[in-house]
Amino acid sequence: MSITLNFELNDRDLAHFEAAMERSRKAAEGRSDADIINCAVGLLDDAQKVHIPDFIKDRLLRLDDMIAMVRDEAWALPDADKQRVLSALMYFCDPADVIPDHVDVLGFLDDAVMIELSVRELKHELDAYDDFCDYRDHEAKRRGVEASSLGRTEWLDSRREELIDRMHQRRERDFGTGYGSSSGYASAGRSSYVRGWRPGVFKFG
Repeated sequence: MSITLNFELNDRDLAHFEAAMERSRKAAEGRSDADIINCAVGLLDDAQKVHIPDFIKDRLLRLDDMIAMVRDEAWALPDADKQRVLSALMYFCDPADVIPDHVDVLGFLDDAVMIELSVRELKHELDAYDDFCDYRDHEAKRRGVEASSLGRTEWLDSRREELIDRMHQRRERDFGTGYGSSSGYASAGRSSYVRGWRPGVFKFG
């Protein structure tokens, strides 16, 4: 038997998590890009050692997508966009979790909330990357090659430039409008693990 639980964070609740994010960003100042990415990868490694509810797993998959965005050679985010993603990943370098990760079942709940906030902030970046991965996967199959073997290619670069330009336009359009009503993974109505190949590290069963 399973049950469904829904909860809502009000402005005061969100302010608590946003303050925690800001503290983490300050604490992570001076860390290299590789250090920040490794912190986020470490969280996913720890999560795979314990049982986690599906609703937390869904968010961790989105964290995996954020990591892939800054590691994907073919996606090659412009530096300013890459820094936006890395800024979101800084929280996971802070050992002072709201809920310690070793707490059974709910230990990653605060991380899931932070990922949800980051997904909303990076909605257009994630949407563009999802479309890029779908395109790469489709074209790789059509050309008879493995998507995982593709780096920078002229035909991928052309699509990449289109999607990054779209991403910038949509982000500029939404500037100052807040998080909006939906997160990236939910608005698409599909989970990242059924999308096109990407250099992810999170394994699920």
